Amino acid sequence: MTNKLAMTEEEQQAWIREQYLKATKYLADKGLVTESVANNESRYLVPVLALWRISLLDKTKVWVISGDLPTDHIVLENGETARDVIKHFSLKWHLQAENLLRLKQAEQQEFAQLLVGRADGLYKLYEKEELWQEVN
Repeated sequence: MTNKLAMTEEEQQAWIREQYLKATKYLADKGLVTESVANNESRYLVPVLALWRISLLDKTKVWVISGDLPTDHIVLENGETARDVIKHFSLKWHLQAENLLRLKQAEQQEFAQLLVGRADGLYKLYEKEELWQEVN
């Protein structure tokens, strides 16, 4: 899954490195220490999203999403593909947004709307067969 959007190869690589640092910092902030990345399973849609398959020091494997959306992670251990993981994040964010909307706090409402928008966008990416041809 790639998208160039008028970026040079160097700019794309810099964006991917920036997203990797963002993902590992996010995990570190949660007390999770990165051991390695499965590059063959990770996917990038530059400059929209990066999806990382990361092994932690405790041998847990997580998926981390970053880019032009909230950085988040999930633990899935059933051989899910990157495409499956995109769908999982979409559903997770819709549920989180639903819970936030119940709080009726202005700040939470704004974040909930952001989550809904990004979740809808992720689901559209999930549905685009042409993005997943090389990984099916």
